[in-house]
Amino acid sequence: MRISLDIGVHQLKKHGEELCGDSVEIVRTGQADLVVVSDGLGSGVKANILSRLTAKTAATMLRMGGHIEEVIDTVAKTLPIDREINAAYSTFSILQIQNNGKLYLVEYDNPPVFIGNRNSLFAPRREERLIAGKRICEYEFEVDDQDWLVLTSDGVLNPGTNGHMNASWGWERMASFIEESYEEEKSATDWAEEIAGLCYNLYGEKPGDDVTVVAVKVQQPQHVTMLIGPPQNKEDDRLVVRKLMESPGAKVVCGGTTGEIVGRILGRKVFIDLSSVAEGVPPVGMLPGIDLVTEGAVTLVQTLEHLKTNNRSKELKQARDGASRLTTLLRNANSIHIMVGTAKNDALTPIHSDAPVIYSYKQHIIRDLINTLREMGKDIKEEYF
Repeated sequence: MRISLDIGVHQLKKHGEELCGDSVEIVRTGQADLVVVSDGLGSGVKANILSRLTAKTAATMLRMGGHIEEVIDTVAKTLPIDREINAAYSTFSILQIQNNGKLYLVEYDNPPVFIGNRNSLFAPRREERLIAGKRICEYEFEVDDQDWLVLTSDGVLNPGTNGHMNASWGWERMASFIEESYEEEKSATDWAEEIAGLCYNLYGEKPGDDVTVVAVKVQQPQHVTMLIGPPQNKEDDRLVVRKLMESPGAKVVCGGTTGEIVGRILGRKVFIDLSSVAEGVPPVGMLPGIDLVTEGAVTLVQTLEHLKTNNRSKELKQARDGASRLTTLLRNANSIHIMVGTAKNDALTPIHSDAPVIYSYKQHIIRDLINTLREMGKDIKEEYF
């Protein structure tokens, strides 16, 4: 894998509507990532159904190995032209980026994509051709670290108040804002939210159209290896610690007993970081060679909550507690190796009724965490000892 993608999505529905008329589908496979952005004609429920049909059809066909010509032909036949206004029932953009950096993008009546590197836009070759009677635009080039793309629906262009378009906010001025707002450390999610937030303000907080922003940041692959809990057999302690230390990327140890085992085998002492104390989250430990040492079940539950509720990554990055730091590591990672120790903790048997209930559900918490990370598109490897 040469590159990986950080993909962030933010949408605004038209003021007064219950649903956004735009749809986004993201499909991550082992070899490539697919992003489909569709804008349904009009707004509200009808537009939502049309755009979802387009996005789902395109994403499913591409995931099953369909060629782009087949996809466009199918979508074109499924969604004919509205003769009264001579416009498609649904427009779309389809982006495919392989993990070797090869990019293919096709646009059908959606705004032109914004493409850049760091704080500068660039304009790769763009070709037009007809497929199934539809005029489409195609891009084909290679991307590398710190390249980016921002795909949008037309609600992002010319936003205004009281039903009047703000003509000064066209593609070029939005492009300037996107250039200036790029930051290497800013997540794609935060960036997409910032761009959509500008539109929200320009609309006077009452969007006159559906707004969709998809930010795609190209970066170097990031790996995390987590060791959660001691192995069932003490004889495996050294094996597990060796696998952890030989793994690439960030190294995380969850659980007080687990941290002590790793420290003993490495011949190093675990120190408590008192600056990490936060309400409801136990403090983290410090162990040379390990990026993060946390308490077990309570920290995992709070981390899971952060991941599921999509708490703002900027605020989490600034926090010092173990759950926030672990959430940030997992969000930024592309591949995560989770090593789970299955030793029973005698202190948590039913006899000890004063033990918090949360600990008895630790294995369920770990399973939920793994499933959540997979749903986020992470490449997960799990091992049990």
